[in-house]
Amino acid sequence: PYPFSSGTDLIIDGWFHERGTLWPGQAMSLQVEQVLHTSKSLYQDVLVFKSVNYGNVLVLDGVIQVTERDEHAYQEMIAHLPLYAHPDPKRVLVIGGGDGGVLREVARHPGVEQIVICELDQQVINVSKQYLPSLAQG
Repeated sequence: PYPFSSGTDLIIDGWFHERGTLWPGQAMSLQVEQVLHTSKSLYQDVLVFKSVNYGNVLVLDGVIQVTERDEHAYQEMIAHLPLYAHPDPKRVLVIGGGDGGVLREVARHPGVEQIVICELDQQVINVSKQYLPSLAQG
């Protein structure tokens, strides 16, 4: 129970500004071409916008989660490093990952027989399917 912030209040003069206590002394800004979605799920504020240079961007509670342009770097590192460190991974649990990118990368490992996702927020899955469909391909 906190007031809904569509996230559009973080867009000033056509730029989305991520600022917060998580990273003192730094900020991230992306130029916004179009706001595609704003809502409040049961758990968090959800914003998706099309940026000028980074494609579609998913923002949760004012924090950028993923962009189409550079999502592969995060998804590949979080999926492949632990899987290659394990001698024979068969079953994989993904906690979070509602955008589908980590699932995509885990599924590239032929020895993996089962992948279970535990995503708290169904709205993240729904919004990602609609606005970030390339993340879950594969």
